[in-house]
Amino acid sequence: MAVRSAEATWTGSLREGAGSVKTGSGAVEGSYSFPSRFEDGTGTNPEELIAAAHAGCFSMALTADLGRGGFEPKSVHTVAKVHIERGDAGFSITKIELHTEADVPNIDAAAFAEFAEKAKVNCPISKALAAVPTIELHATLK
Repeated sequence: MAVRSAEATWTGSLREGAGSVKTGSGAVEGSYSFPSRFEDGTGTNPEELIAAAHAGCFSMALTADLGRGGFEPKSVHTVAKVHIERGDAGFSITKIELHTEADVPNIDAAAFAEFAEKAKVNCPISKALAAVPTIELHATLK
């Protein structure tokens, strides 16, 4: 199977330092800092990258499941929101919200909801993030 990679470099102290991340393919590259991660600073952060990975994985998994079920979606659009909070043990990801909207001809809302829930549970990124206490799904059929 495929092996994917990414790299990150951090220089300086935690609060005043800065870092950079880059995917192995070079398709994603950006800088990050304490403010971009824990405040409203500019730049990317690991949680944003997790959100991108989860949204992409879920959209593909839902498309695949629908296809296996005999439905061909015209589009599946997903926004993932990763919540990071400070607790007694430090920072942790406490919740991920998946907001998806799909245009799928000839399917009813109940069947679509079942396919969406299955994709949420079975996409590889959801499986990798199983330690997150809550992964919420908000699925809307166009």
